[in-house]
Amino acid sequence: MRIVTRADFDSVVCSVLLYEALDIKAPVKWVEPHEMQKGQADVQEGDIIANLPYNENCSMWFDHHYTNQVDKPFEGDFKIVPSAARVIFEYYKDKFQRDYSTLVRQTDKIDSADLTQEEVLHPENFPYILLSMTISSRDRSDSPYWDKLVDLLRKHEFDSVLGDPEVRDRCKVVIEQNRKYKTFLEEYSRMEAHVSVTDFRPLEDAPSGNRFLIYSLFPESVVNVKIRYDSENPETVIVGVGHSIFNPHCNVNAGLMLSEFEGGGHHGAGACNFHISKADDYIPRIIDILLKNEINE
Repeated sequence: MRIVTRADFDSVVCSVLLYEALDIKAPVKWVEPHEMQKGQADVQEGDIIANLPYNENCSMWFDHHYTNQVDKPFEGDFKIVPSAARVIFEYYKDKFQRDYSTLVRQTDKIDSADLTQEEVLHPENFPYILLSMTISSRDRSDSPYWDKLVDLLRKHEFDSVLGDPEVRDRCKVVIEQNRKYKTFLEEYSRMEAHVSVTDFRPLEDAPSGNRFLIYSLFPESVVNVKIRYDSENPETVIVGVGHSIFNPHCNVNAGLMLSEFEGGGHHGAGACNFHISKADDYIPRIIDILLKNEINE
């Protein structure tokens, strides 16, 4: 029995909850959503998938993404709620020996981007948000760190987790990354009507940083499109779309739209990965849909 999930804060907390609720001994299998969507992930009988698209080989599935809904019976649970961790927390509510309510509540807040301007501009002052920013799926060599966070959050109080030397060092790195990221966003972003477009393709290494900051820098935008090359495969383009959390007037269901471009996600945010040869077709079409801003439920 393995947990199969992705690398983000919601998934780390999903793993904490599943380890605590079930007798799981195997390490987490970390995969990306596009690997699931394209049948590239090794999913086996007995696996528990969390926060990823359904795979018929699994034994249980827990998710909350709009575009991942299935119309077949399965073991587990699916709900449109702020986080996949919330789905698991409610499903196994009588199985936990420790109180994870605060951790899950903070995961809801972070995964649904229910943040204030102050939290976006100064995440270093908000420990749960800062910790979440130390987790990035862009470098798979970080998987030992993701495993470590799962173990720390299972066994220790949150202040003790932040006091771990590696966690503390990574938080310092994130603070510095965010400072530099602001400059990159300002240089490589443009406005097209109510759509902000951040295109990092001219850069050899696309920067990473505070994913919410763009909404503070461009308050007139209702949605952001971020474009970059996959750091592990330069023949792959990654496009992320997110509704502004401060100017909530985007009518386009981001996940549903991106399901037409080899991706998916939530109503307010999603992503797609595709071969570089499709970029000149896909990207203008995505931006055009967002410029029209028509309801597409």
